[in-house]
Amino acid sequence: MRFSRREVLAAFLGMPAALAACRADKGTSLPPGDLVGASDVFGHRLRDGLRVTPDADRWQRCKVVIVGGGVAGLAAAWRLLKAGFDDFVLVELEPAPGGTARSGSSPVISYPWGAHYIPAPLKENIELISLLDEMGVIEGRDAEGDPIIAEQILCRDPEERVYYKGRWYEGLYLHAGASDDDQAQLDRFHAEVNRWVGWRDAKGRRAFTIPIAACSPDAEAAELDKITMAAWLDKHGFTSPRLKWLVDYACRDDYGIRSEQTSAWAGLFYFASRVRKPGEEARQLMTWPEGNGRLVAHLYSKAGHKVRLGTAASEIIPVENGSKSGVDVIALSSDGQQAVGFHADRVIFAAPHFLTKYLIRPYREAPPAHVADFQYGAWMVANLSLRNRPENRGFPLAWDNVLYESKEGLGYVVATHQRGLDRGPTVFTYYYPLCDADGKEARARLLSIGREGWADVALADLSRAHADIRSLVDRLDVMRWGHAMIRPYTGFVWGGARAAAAKPFRGIHFAHSDLSGVALFEEAFHHGIRAAAEVLSALAISA
Repeated sequence: MRFSRREVLAAFLGMPAALAACRADKGTSLPPGDLVGASDVFGHRLRDGLRVTPDADRWQRCKVVIVGGGVAGLAAAWRLLKAGFDDFVLVELEPAPGGTARSGSSPVISYPWGAHYIPAPLKENIELISLLDEMGVIEGRDAEGDPIIAEQILCRDPEERVYYKGRWYEGLYLHAGASDDDQAQLDRFHAEVNRWVGWRDAKGRRAFTIPIAACSPDAEAAELDKITMAAWLDKHGFTSPRLKWLVDYACRDDYGIRSEQTSAWAGLFYFASRVRKPGEEARQLMTWPEGNGRLVAHLYSKAGHKVRLGTAASEIIPVENGSKSGVDVIALSSDGQQAVGFHADRVIFAAPHFLTKYLIRPYREAPPAHVADFQYGAWMVANLSLRNRPENRGFPLAWDNVLYESKEGLGYVVATHQRGLDRGPTVFTYYYPLCDADGKEARARLLSIGREGWADVALADLSRAHADIRSLVDRLDVMRWGHAMIRPYTGFVWGGARAAAAKPFRGIHFAHSDLSGVALFEEAFHHGIRAAAEVLSALAISA
């Protein structure tokens, strides 16, 4: 089905924005660009039952196969190599590693294709601190024992601004025009968040911290998972539209769903997990022009010689041979031409968990009930290469630039900001989560239009704040992430599915951020490290 330009813009931006864009840009051509990754066509072939059998001479033996080259798979490889173990191979469908943390580059600068920051970790996150120390970004410890991050890695000021009714304002919360009641509700919300920051269970565990594996499962905190974040706000008498917008933005930004869909536990996690003590500011953000692609590049520099890009696992088969067990992995090149097999002792499944019912033979024959509980959101990300900065009204260009009045678009981050390049060419990375209640419908909408349609959506949305942006864009590339991130909907985080999914199954160990219920670099990294430790223990290899 073909849609008119106005229909496309109305569907994703609302009719008023569509009409305004059509009037302002009638007859204007789109800048050139491409629709880049992810390899959804090949992935759908695997989903639909593509099966291959390698020739006898195309099988090889290795102790461990890692399936998936996102952050979890790369972290598992990094951990195995740190233990002195290198009898493994990592297979990854895409031509580049990193999953949603991957990056791209232009003649001007590198830029993210998804995740673009991490908060400075607390001292308890030992493995992540080890990685950052290896990267040379830690300069010491503060009085509390938390790592001191090199100044050039911390997000440069100004960090964020918000566009509202024709003008940019500093910060993310819209203070301009706020009433006394708005401010009182914001203060009361912060007090409630601080209560949870200071909360501890009988074993001294926090309600909210990173990684989630360190969070308390105590009923008082876990009860929050049974209602939505919107319902929690209503329960506590929070009615301020500005506060509700801030909370909804947080849910869309980190989870790709609205506050009416998000578990209250996940909603509060966003605000409380990054704060060390009640009354303190959230931990400072670490970022690079290419976002978390810098972290991916470091992990890949260590493990890249063990990685086979453009190679997808098509079937994983636990096998029994007398008293000896193992796992066979069949993989296929992304062009569908070359099949190869691996006889392994163990597999680390570091791909999204929904793929288990397509790739693991026993799961395909009888999927465990918990697999259906994993629901994913769809995102569109566009990178716009600009020859110069657009016109500005109000607070100056920041790293993160948020559109208060956009239907679902979040706004954009500026790749050159961290380098202090405040004039001239730059790259804007624009984010649009599809917040449909049904993830399948969101993916269908995402894939219903191509590069040109999404480029038009991005430009029309950004033209709210930058009327001249079309004339400044030399190139606009689009990424469609069909399964961008796990959705922490009501009941999922503490409902039991995550714990069931993380248990090893017949020589297969699971590692992915979706096992945490939130799609963060730190969570993917944690699960990769955990799964690698499980494998080392199972193989009786000293860590």
